[in-house]
Amino acid sequence: MEPNPNPAPTVVLHACLAVGHLIPMVELAKLLLRRGLAVVIAVPTPPASTADYFASSASAVGALEAANPSVSFHHLPPPDYPAPDPDPFLQMLDVLRLTVPALAAVLRSLPSVAALVLDLFCVDALDAAASAAVPAYFYYTSCAGDLAAFLHLPHYFAATAGGGASFKDMGKAPLRFPGVPPIPASDMPHTVLDRADRTCAARVGHYGRIPEARGVLINTYEWLEARAVRALRDGACVPGRATPPVYPIGPLIVRGHGAAAEEKGERHACLAWLDAQPERSVVFLCFGSLGAVSAAQLKEIARGLENSGHRFLWVVRRPPDDPSKFFLSRPEPDLEALLPEGFLERRKDRGMVVKMWAPQVEVLQHAATGAFVTHCGWNSVLEAASAGVPMLCWPLYAEQRLNKVFVVDEMKAGVVVDGYDEEIVTAEEVEKKVRLVMESEEGDNLRERLTLAKEKAAEALADGGPSRVAFEEFLNDLKLVK
Repeated sequence: MEPNPNPAPTVVLHACLAVGHLIPMVELAKLLLRRGLAVVIAVPTPPASTADYFASSASAVGALEAANPSVSFHHLPPPDYPAPDPDPFLQMLDVLRLTVPALAAVLRSLPSVAALVLDLFCVDALDAAASAAVPAYFYYTSCAGDLAAFLHLPHYFAATAGGGASFKDMGKAPLRFPGVPPIPASDMPHTVLDRADRTCAARVGHYGRIPEARGVLINTYEWLEARAVRALRDGACVPGRATPPVYPIGPLIVRGHGAAAEEKGERHACLAWLDAQPERSVVFLCFGSLGAVSAAQLKEIARGLENSGHRFLWVVRRPPDDPSKFFLSRPEPDLEALLPEGFLERRKDRGMVVKMWAPQVEVLQHAATGAFVTHCGWNSVLEAASAGVPMLCWPLYAEQRLNKVFVVDEMKAGVVVDGYDEEIVTAEEVEKKVRLVMESEEGDNLRERLTLAKEKAAEALADGGPSRVAFEEFLNDLKLVK
């Protein structure tokens, strides 16, 4: 067969291995494919020396690849990394940095590369784009509020050099960044809490390079984060320097494995259980793809749910032996051993506990679901907002505390579960917040707000909606509008 003399322009997406970043990257790939573009997702291959850290993420890549045969995945060769950094986060950044030459080779080998779209953690790949003379964009898979705060951090640290305290020493003192509500210093991500730490220096260096890109796609919709989007567009977050255009193109979410199973005539048992529950009567608890809490905390949650009297659907994972290694794969939990004696039997008519995983998007979209106890991972926040479900915010790690601030104080889409930043959240607090959302006038107000958020999410993605217009503007910037 003769090669096509005019191949479709190719957009290369470069992702890190975190599943919460990969899933929206795959959804972006589908969006580009529907416009007739060729798409390649270039994913790093972890060296053998980092096998423990990347094991669960690597398996997630395989599952995503199998579930999305229309998307082309290119596995970059593993870099030489004989002495991994002892810090797992810096390990990941090192692997991505060492992968840059292989990515540059791929860009030079492909015909008609229109753009390289990077995950936030892949900042060093700006160098690959430059070496191949390809325009680089970022796809920011968390919220616009996070981006507004992070883009301002290099300016904040420069302005307080020599006299500014680390966030870890400031308690709940409010930090003020353009476009977002005041942020308690203790709610900033752990990677920037200590300004003398290596991780903080790495992250601030990354944020300082984002303006080198030609544009930033954001997985959000403008109605949900109007103030942050406006601050980004006005250049308020990067004083004295041009800010690249921002394109809010979300919410890009996936219906997930549950939808695929239903198409095959299979259905998760929890969905059938929800079918038998009254409308908006069930509290759904799930802490993301990696989130898990201690054995003591599981018992407190169980007691709080039982005392609330409300129906619940709860995804339980086995607690990690080492809380700092929550990312490692773990076997299924022994529910009888982890939960209070007799709990499962007592609550079998009004509650369901699921091991490890549930089809979250389908659960949130089910008419029986009335509230969502969430770790505030951005994918989960978008899924809840798009489904119109109020959130009980219980952040665990990464930028989730920051997202909690925006969900509660800016979006007015949830309430805080107090004690998230302490050793234990009490059963009394779990019961109190479940009752508040499910029974009170404040809960009714939240549901009204979320009903509107759901409508605005649908409008954003409709033909001519703000997110579709932003996507067209991105393609126009690439001269790819057809």
